[in-house]
Amino acid sequence: MLTIRTEKPEDIPAIHHIHTAAFGRPNEADLVDALRQHNALTISLVAIQDDHLVGHIALSPAVITSSTATIAALGLAPMAVLPAYQHRGIGSQLVEAGLTACHHIPYGIVVVLGHPHYYPRFGFTPAKPLGIAWEHDAPEEAFMVKEIQEGALAQTRGVVK
Repeated sequence: MLTIRTEKPEDIPAIHHIHTAAFGRPNEADLVDALRQHNALTISLVAIQDDHLVGHIALSPAVITSSTATIAALGLAPMAVLPAYQHRGIGSQLVEAGLTACHHIPYGIVVVLGHPHYYPRFGFTPAKPLGIAWEHDAPEEAFMVKEIQEGALAQTRGVVK
C-alpha cells in the first residue's frame, strides 16, 4: 500500500537519494536541497511503500511577469521515483496529490517543464499558445501549464521566472 504525506526533516537524506537515483545525477537533488534551504518548498510530498521512501514531488513559487502584471504561480519540479519502483503509478499518484494540495493554497497556476506525453494526463497543456513562456530555452511542447483556480489563466500572459 502506498502512503503519500508531507516531508519531514528526517526524510531529507532519502529524498536526496531518490532524486539522485532517479535522474542519475545530483542536479535535481541539489535543487530540492537549495529550495528547502531558502524556504521555497511550498509543497513537498513523499511516497512511502514497504516502509521506505520511494518517491518525492516538490512545488515551489514562480512568477509570471508581463509589462502590466506579475502573477504568482507554482512550479512543479522535480518529481522522482526510485528506479526499482517506477512504472507502478507512484509518480502519477504524487502528481495528483501535489495538484490536490494546490487547491488549499492561494496559487491559481502551476507550470512544469516535463515530458510532453506524461503531464497532459493531469490537465497540463502547452504554455506558449496561451502566451506564457519560460525564461530559459526549452522545447515548446515540454513547457506546460495547468489552471488550478478557475479563470486564473484567462488574462495571464508573460514570462515565467
